[in-house]
Amino acid sequence: MKMKRFMAMAIACVMAAGLVACGGSESTATTSTAGSTTASTAEETTADLSGAVATGGSTSVEKVIGALSEAFMEANPGVDVTYDPTGSSAGVTGAADGTLDIGLSSRALKEEEISKGLKETTFALDGIAIVVNTENTVEDLSLEQIAKLATGEITNWSEVGGPDAPVVLIGREAGSGTRDGFESIVGVEDKCAYEQELTSTGAVLAGVAANPNAFGYVSLASVDDTVKMVTVDGVAASEETVKDGSYKIQRPFVFATKEGEELSAQAQAFYDFALSEDAAELIAAAGAVPMV
Repeated sequence: MKMKRFMAMAIACVMAAGLVACGGSESTATTSTAGSTTASTAEETTADLSGAVATGGSTSVEKVIGALSEAFMEANPGVDVTYDPTGSSAGVTGAADGTLDIGLSSRALKEEEISKGLKETTFALDGIAIVVNTENTVEDLSLEQIAKLATGEITNWSEVGGPDAPVVLIGREAGSGTRDGFESIVGVEDKCAYEQELTSTGAVLAGVAANPNAFGYVSLASVDDTVKMVTVDGVAASEETVKDGSYKIQRPFVFATKEGEELSAQAQAFYDFALSEDAAELIAAAGAVPMV
């Protein structure tokens, strides 16, 4: 009798264990299904994000926006981000009149632009590099010397330790964010003695590279080995010196959007991505200084 009771209890335990095992297996299957559903939903969300994002403006920002756009479109293949490098003023105007989803400016927005219903968001910082021809022996200039070179008060490079040669200033056109930043920081607004006023950063670099007596100003992100960057008051332009403020000639890279108006889903997603920590490495690799 005791043996029968023992066997019954044993069988009951085995059945209970089987039920628990089945229950555990069912739970695992449910979890797996939930995970698959989550992954599928995420893929569908990415796939659902589609359409165009029209951006444009500062030529100085072009390299940075190019890097951000490429990474964003790789993650969101249904979205096409375009950039029209027409200058900061054109970028701000495009944001105001709605021809651009996001305008790009390499200067802070002016009061009259903000009064027209625009909002600015700084997404990076940039040093404005002072560049000379690679044959020029000048290595460092003070802000005061740069101002005098720009206005024509200093007319020969020998006055600042360089060769006995005339000074030639090559800069940007009126309305350029780079020009506005350079002139306002150095204190030479409407006083510069330009030999050439060019419409892009690349043109300024080419002009300085072609003329042994020339100097100009360009975005730090755009400097290449065709020209020589001089230090300013002993400080070289770099990500670190722009971020800590020791390099004096710097400006913001700004998104211009309409205040109170919602962006399209794809434009908002690109905007958010550019301000995220994920974008910081891309911004730095493009030569600018991320805000995060």
